[in-house]
Amino acid sequence: MGYKGKQTVHGFRHLASTQLNEQGYDADAIELQLAHKIQGVRGVYNKAKKLEYRVEMMRKWADWLDNLNSGKI
Repeated sequence: MGYKGKQTVHGFRHLASTQLNEQGYDADAIELQLAHKIQGVRGVYNKAKKLEYRVEMMRKWADWLDNLNSGKI
């Protein structure tokens, strides 16, 4: 892909987490989308998947990336 020595898959995940948090998305939904385990009591008791929210979040993330690529951002 041309990113050797410049970026890693984990780096893209880091970028997505940071940018989605900056855009104000629900932190739990971001962690779930990245397949991170929610820690502590909250993670033990809250088994919500927030699937509809995450689908919309990813749709808007894709739009954001498209706009970034087109120079609109």
